[in-house]
Amino acid sequence: MKRPLFATTLVLVGLGLGATLLRDQVPPGTAQPADVPQAERAARLENEQNTMSIVRRYEPGLVFISTEQQVVRQDPMGWMFGGDPETQVQQGIGSGFFVNKAGDILTNYHVIAAQSPTGAAERITIRLMGREESVPARVIGLAPQYDLALLRAEKLDPKLITPIPLGNSDTLAVGQKAVAMGAPFGLDFSVTEGIVSSTARTIPIGFNGAGEGIMQRAIQTDAAINPGNSGGPLLDSSGKVIGINTQIISPGVQAGGWDKTPGWALPFRSTRPEIFCHGCSRQGGVVSAPRLGVSAGLIVQSAQGAVAAGLSALSSSAKQDLDLPETGLVIGEVAPGSPAARAGLRGARQTQAFRGGEIALGSDVIVQADGKVVDALEDLQSALLDKQEGDQVKLQVVRGGERREVKVTLDASAFE
Repeated sequence: MKRPLFATTLVLVGLGLGATLLRDQVPPGTAQPADVPQAERAARLENEQNTMSIVRRYEPGLVFISTEQQVVRQDPMGWMFGGDPETQVQQGIGSGFFVNKAGDILTNYHVIAAQSPTGAAERITIRLMGREESVPARVIGLAPQYDLALLRAEKLDPKLITPIPLGNSDTLAVGQKAVAMGAPFGLDFSVTEGIVSSTARTIPIGFNGAGEGIMQRAIQTDAAINPGNSGGPLLDSSGKVIGINTQIISPGVQAGGWDKTPGWALPFRSTRPEIFCHGCSRQGGVVSAPRLGVSAGLIVQSAQGAVAAGLSALSSSAKQDLDLPETGLVIGEVAPGSPAARAGLRGARQTQAFRGGEIALGSDVIVQADGKVVDALEDLQSALLDKQEGDQVKLQVVRGGERREVKVTLDASAFE
């Protein structure tokens, strides 16, 4: 499984430039603090007081998470000398936070994920701020496609549980204050402050069936976040959770550096109540993103074997010969009784093999979902992630060379 790097970024503060500008504006020999306007000093103090108030009230709601998983590894040279595979203990760390008085802890799925029948590490323990002892925790809900997991600590004194209030990231504005909490690098708990740099980014988050990330909207922040912060909360100035620190995307990290890399947080939306966990109990502890009930009709051979692909994988001449659009998701099969079937979407009438793969013929091609271009199952899945039962998705479909709009309603079967 390909996992995202732990949340990682550093705040860039232009202290040298700011000091130079201030010196240029203040006559020599003049005490700089006296010339700083009183309103500015008050504003700085107000912001500091706000941050300290958030820390005092909600830092006790942070949780340090440790995992252990036994893995079997074969010495690369063992085959030459008849060596047996060795069993090793793989350890991991991350952060989380209490979301209710019952002691439920929200974190990233990749913090506790493992190659196991349950999809989670064999041993998970949590530790609270200011306490040395760790207590075991169990998984009560997994949502791999959202990169979310819900844990519950066992044998924990209810008096030690401090839930952090949940907000709604849909109302965020660029420039808003952002406070990141967590336990970076396995150290004790820490707090950093910055702003919301963007609310319009999309990055690979969560995991589809092939272990790849699904493109989702993310919050970009310059609040300093480092490895081990994954799963910790990103708070607004009222102390409410607006995001869950999750990962970075940076060439600098690949080269061994941590600086100049934006931090990303999974937006916390009130439109995801299923993780809290009426959906978990209904679905055996695993929450899945909704599905329309279609399979991909274009399969190509790659270094990883046969994989589903979009029309962009074919040559323009091949698409012209088959009267297909330049991009799109060719439907292979439509599951009976699914939302796609009830909306009248059509699957393949036959398939045609070609060098390097096969393609469904006579089926619909999905080219847009809710106004966004679709060229793979992941694109369609991304458009569905925030949908709930009863919601509609508007598709643009090419059928017989003509475009048409199809509205698909998500019912309970879409979430099974």
